[in-house]
Amino acid sequence: MNIYNLIVIAIRALQRNKLRAFLTMLGIIMGVAAVIAMVAIGQGSKQSIHDQLSNMGSNMITISPSSNLNGGVRIAGSSFQTLTSKDIVALKRAQYITEASPAVTSRGQAINGALNWPTSMSGVSPEYLDIRKLSLKDGIPFSNEDVLTSAKVCLIGQTVIDNLFPNENPIGKVIRFGNIPFQIIGILNPKGQNAFGQDQDDILIAPYTTVQKRILATIYYSNIYASAANEQVTDAATKEITQILRDSHRLRSDEDNDFQVRTQEELINTLSSTSGLLTVLLTVIAGISLVIGGIGIMNIMYVSVTERTREIGLRMAIGARGKDILMQFLMEAVLISITGGIIGVVLGIVSCKLVTTILAWPTIVSQGSVLLSFVVCAVTGIFFGYYPAQKASRLDPIEALRYE
Repeated sequence: MNIYNLIVIAIRALQRNKLRAFLTMLGIIMGVAAVIAMVAIGQGSKQSIHDQLSNMGSNMITISPSSNLNGGVRIAGSSFQTLTSKDIVALKRAQYITEASPAVTSRGQAINGALNWPTSMSGVSPEYLDIRKLSLKDGIPFSNEDVLTSAKVCLIGQTVIDNLFPNENPIGKVIRFGNIPFQIIGILNPKGQNAFGQDQDDILIAPYTTVQKRILATIYYSNIYASAANEQVTDAATKEITQILRDSHRLRSDEDNDFQVRTQEELINTLSSTSGLLTVLLTVIAGISLVIGGIGIMNIMYVSVTERTREIGLRMAIGARGKDILMQFLMEAVLISITGGIIGVVLGIVSCKLVTTILAWPTIVSQGSVLLSFVVCAVTGIFFGYYPAQKASRLDPIEALRYE
């Protein structure tokens, strides 16, 4: 019996029990749709994390203070004071570093007349804008001369503007941060939330010397941001920075670093691996629906074999071989599975579109997940349909004809 005849017979058999066939497909439909949706959401989130961190500067390197104690209780790295101006001078001699900027941060209340807003002020050098891929929507950036003179000027983020200058242009206006007045000379282009859910526009940026002297009264830096020449030399730049800072801090070979060096690539890999693990977990959970759907196919095929025992006996009596009966029922199982898979793929893609439109979650439907769904559906149909089909093929024709 050729494939065409098998398909025709299988379709006719399924058409006799349309509702039952559809309910059998339902497990496959939901399983395939869930798998495609989970994989799409997982891949979308990984790509979103990669894009957001790359947007912060894909070759950015962050240096932060830490403890080099070999024992005892360790506390937060921000509580240590190990990074100073001599480190910046030393890093400027690095071969793989193009730019470096110190950074100090203070939280406080920004005030404009009767309006106030709790925010943070970052003290940095002019190079910081290039390192972090920040650009100005309006105004001008502060200069190295402003750093040398500790000028009371600042750049302002969109969130601060919305809360302190809702109906006016802030350029040239003066706000107070704590008790210190700052003239606004530039507006930063909005960047939205980062991968950690933090608002990147809720910020003021000023010369680091101004923040150090007039607000924090310290000579130490909270962080140092550096930019590698390109992404390919990031690892070499990290090793070079580590050696330069060890020499600058005069650490012995048996002493741990009193600083940490981290790259964007490390953050991307860490967050992507976490996102990937969650995707696998959710996909496995969704895949259980496919197994349940397969059990449903096996169950309904057993019922079909029992109901059509006389038909099987009649076919065998007029010359059908056991192999023909096996292929007939196996084709029905595969047809149920693949048809459910096609509907499931469509439902999964539509679900991803709805998730992106309604919830604003990024999703990426890959060809691989769709292809995998078809393969799994075919395998499910063959695996769960084979045993009932084999049982039908082994029926004794005489006993089958006598079956009531």
